[in-house]
Amino acid sequence: MTHQRTLLLSLRPRFAAAILAGTKTIEIRRRPVNAVPGTPIILYASSPQMAVVGTARLGEVTVCPPDDGWRRFHDEFGINREEYDAYLDGAANAHLLHVKAVNRLNEPLPLRHLREQAPFQPPQSFRYVAAGDPAGLHDLVKA
Repeated sequence: MTHQRTLLLSLRPRFAAAILAGTKTIEIRRRPVNAVPGTPIILYASSPQMAVVGTARLGEVTVCPPDDGWRRFHDEFGINREEYDAYLDGAANAHLLHVKAVNRLNEPLPLRHLREQAPFQPPQSFRYVAAGDPAGLHDLVKA
């Protein structure tokens, strides 16, 4: 039996809130995310919130030129064209993470609480949850 990795996504608080509200269903990244559909996702809202706010599942990953991504999916990004172009400036491709099965935590899990459990550094963009990460993260994705 293989163990499925869990993706930890850092998001600006406004984007985390939009994903939780269902108004943003695609998260945009500049670099590839090596994950398969169904991968569990932990949603971390960066400063000033600095807390895990929810979980989700990865639907699919679309890799395409930025203009194609905007043309096909702009209604699902939760940002305007100027923000999209500025974020992807110089990138050959947009890596579009389709987010589904979103669940808001009843209470956000603050960074300080996670650091009380184990050494923990949230990612700048994304990373996979590691064995040495706080138990609170692992508990979020247990079946």
